[in-house]
Amino acid sequence: MLEGYAEAAQAVSGLVGRIPDDAWDGPGLGEWDLRSLVGHTSRAFVTVLTYLERPADTEDIDSPESYYALLPSMTGEGLDQAAVAQRGRDAGVALGDDPAAAFAALAERAVAAANAADPDALISSIAGGLRVASYVPTRTVELVVHGHDISAATGLDVTFTEHTVTQVATVLARTGVRIGRGRALLDALTGRAPLPPGFSVV
Repeated sequence: MLEGYAEAAQAVSGLVGRIPDDAWDGPGLGEWDLRSLVGHTSRAFVTVLTYLERPADTEDIDSPESYYALLPSMTGEGLDQAAVAQRGRDAGVALGDDPAAAFAALAERAVAAANAADPDALISSIAGGLRVASYVPTRTVELVVHGHDISAATGLDVTFTEHTVTQVATVLARTGVRIGRGRALLDALTGRAPLPPGFSVV
């Protein structure tokens, strides 16, 4: 499942590299300007680099969907949306005077680190200990979802491979089932009923 991470990183890096110089202070997503949205997206690289340096002794989370299902039940960072927003702004500032180049450099480092890591190695995350092969796909989800957000904010196209989209859709569908929203997903996918307003599994 690590291949999707590299593919998504390449696609989003290419997208970010096409952002016009005068667009960075423009609208991004919600309260974020574009720089903050890209900064938040870059955390899909920063956290991989950080967590790979933090071995864990126990496997508290056994899959990507378990990671996402656990976050809403947590206190602190897992629920603190103001802190999430601020980290996005801080990450945007940290990209410096050439944010596209800084983003690409982070992507290259994170993909290389993920590829070099043992997929079965246990690492420590905000939600607990889990294997590299369980954590990295959650960052693929973040890259694809926020890659689309960046595309929507800029009007620039981004394309992900069928393999990557399938991986992301699988993680999100399994998360929906894990948190008790499987029926709603099945009804929507088969045309039985629309999803309710604001529906999300993450």
